[in-house]
Amino acid sequence: MLYLSKINLKKDRKEELMTKKAYLYGILLILLSISCSQKQDSGLTIAAASNMQFAIKQLSKTFTIQTGIPCTLVISSSGKLTAQIKEGAPFDVFMSADEKYPKELFETGRTNGAPKIYGYGKLVLWSMHKDIDVSLGILSKPNVRHIAIANPKTAPYGVAAVEVLRKHNLYDTIQNKLVYGESISQANQFIVSKSAEIGFTSKSVVLSSQIKNKGKWISLDEDDYSKIAQAVVVIKQEVETQKKAKKFYNFLSSASAKKILEEYGYSTP
Repeated sequence: MLYLSKINLKKDRKEELMTKKAYLYGILLILLSISCSQKQDSGLTIAAASNMQFAIKQLSKTFTIQTGIPCTLVISSSGKLTAQIKEGAPFDVFMSADEKYPKELFETGRTNGAPKIYGYGKLVLWSMHKDIDVSLGILSKPNVRHIAIANPKTAPYGVAAVEVLRKHNLYDTIQNKLVYGESISQANQFIVSKSAEIGFTSKSVVLSSQIKNKGKWISLDEDDYSKIAQAVVVIKQEVETQKKAKKFYNFLSSASAKKILEEYGYSTP
């Protein structure tokens, strides 16, 4: 009898484990179903140049309110985002800080249509140091040891900053003071942390609610650098995603989008 009891106990235990396994398997199926559903409803992934880090939040929020389509944002330098797209990054929309990178993607067949200019960026000189009188002339002074700038190899605003320095015959004099950020966001970090006494950034940054009234800045003459024409493209994806992406592409030409862009210091077409 003892022997049979042990067998029955083992049998009961086995059935209990099988029931638990079936229960856990059911939960797993539900979670997978939810995951798939979330993926289908995940909306758009928008890759945006670093100068757009504040403006794109307001743009995407307004777009979602108007269309019900949620947006996930990826912020980096235009050059780095382009490289990621070429490697197959699952971005649906690419908002560059120039026309060059979107044209490159279009010409290599990676986009659904040609690039469109959504705004023109503006360059400013900015400092968080109270004792710095912000001007181009101060860049060569001894109390300015570090000048933050976005890497001109990957960031169009870095290219514009170098053009300004060359235009004013300052580049050769202060070249050894330049501290390069991977993107304009990193250049901003150097300025905000005061690691750099002064630096070049986008006007959209200093006008953002997060940064407004922090430090001192001046606008730079737009004749001193090439026009920063910022373009957007829709990346080739499956049909339904491209339809949503096209809605965002068209939204950027709307009155509400232009108003937001202009509030952040961009001029619009």
